[in-house]
Amino acid sequence: MNRVTVPNGRPESLPTFAYHPDPIATGSIVPSRDTCECCGRARGYEYTGPAYAVRDLDMLCPWCIADGPAHAIFDVEFADRDGIGDHGIWGTVPDEIADTLIRRTPGFCDWQQERWWVCCNDAAAFLGRAGIQELEAHGVDAVAAIRADCGLAGAAWDTYAGALDRDAGPTAYVFRCRHCRKLGGYSDSH
Repeated sequence: MNRVTVPNGRPESLPTFAYHPDPIATGSIVPSRDTCECCGRARGYEYTGPAYAVRDLDMLCPWCIADGPAHAIFDVEFADRDGIGDHGIWGTVPDEIADTLIRRTPGFCDWQQERWWVCCNDAAAFLGRAGIQELEAHGVDAVAAIRADCGLAGAAWDTYAGALDRDAGPTAYVFRCRHCRKLGGYSDSH
């Protein structure tokens, strides 16, 4: 559990997100002393991922995302509903799961438009962005999943895989099924 000392000196535990288990490691949540635009509190962290809303939002805290007031007050969404399951290519999820994902789960930044991998009739847990080194650290199943998704083989795959870069693109986005533990995902570039 991640803890931070907030301005009043009391440590506060971050909320947990089933579909984005380590948003600090992925960079979607960062330490901050700023005040949340929703709750008006400086709680020690802020959300840095995508926020789709009618107006620009300067700062939201993870608690206002997890508990739902950010969506209720600002009608903000944190992922593209159509991108869950890649427009049905990977499958679909029940509306309740999609609602949790887009309204109460930190999203992540992608070069184009984020997609959320689906397995076992559920959205998978986002593990993070990956270059070739991070992808290989996830294991051969992660490498195979990204290779299968991009449809490359042989020398074309070797060239593409060698170019994968967590921060500069092309970048892989790795997920783990919350049920069967299978790894999946996709890659994208700018």
